Amino acid sequence: MKARVSTLLWLAAVAGGGMLPLSHAHAGVFDDDEARKAVINLRDQFNGFQATATQRIEQNSRTTLDMQNQLEGLRQEVARLRGQNEVLQNTVDTLQKQQKDYYADLDARLKKFEPQQVTVEGREGLSQPGEKPEYDAALKQFQAGDFKSAGSAFSAFVKKYPQSPYVPLAQYWLGNSLYAQRDYKGSTAVLQNMINANPTHPKVPDAMIAVANNQLESGQKAAARKTLEQVVAKYPGTEGAQAASNRLKTLK
Repeated sequence: MKARVSTLLWLAAVAGGGMLPLSHAHAGVFDDDEARKAVINLRDQFNGFQATATQRIEQNSRTTLDMQNQLEGLRQEVARLRGQNEVLQNTVDTLQKQQKDYYADLDARLKKFEPQQVTVEGREGLSQPGEKPEYDAALKQFQAGDFKSAGSAFSAFVKKYPQSPYVPLAQYWLGNSLYAQRDYKGSTAVLQNMINANPTHPKVPDAMIAVANNQLESGQKAAARKTLEQVVAKYPGTEGAQAASNRLKTLK
């Protein structure tokens, strides 16, 4: 402002025909140049500051963009790892199930070769692998009327598995197989062995009636009557006792 006023005064003096002193004219020009230089300097400083700020903004923008890209990359990597983890977990679950099924199957297979606790006619005992199928096969032959084959099968069973919980039943059916073949003596011997070895077995009353039948077929009527009376006396209230009582009535 001062520089502009000085300039105006100088111009007025010239126009009015007067001359300002040289020192005043020089001072006005100097002030104006200084002001112009100051303005230029400020402008340069501002431009430099603006350029620096722009560079910093651009640099910060690039840094932010890089960080965003890195973050997005990390997110994608986390998603990929999660996917791999799910696949691995599914694989582990599948392998564990397969392993569990394998050992369950193996255990079932091994049990086929181990003695099993069974209950036969209310009596518990250990059954060796193969006992039940062999016993069932022999019984099936008896039910089909093949008494000779059934007798051989039951006899072989008793010899092969002497400690089997199925032995009393096998002896009972062996005795009946021999009876069907009219081997009354052999039938009585087998049945009597079964009765003596297993006096509390549920099949004993029926076995005693079968012995009585052998005695009757052999002409031993008095012995048969005595055997039936023993059934009635020892096993009252049982189906065997009732059957023996009915049979006694026919012996009169």
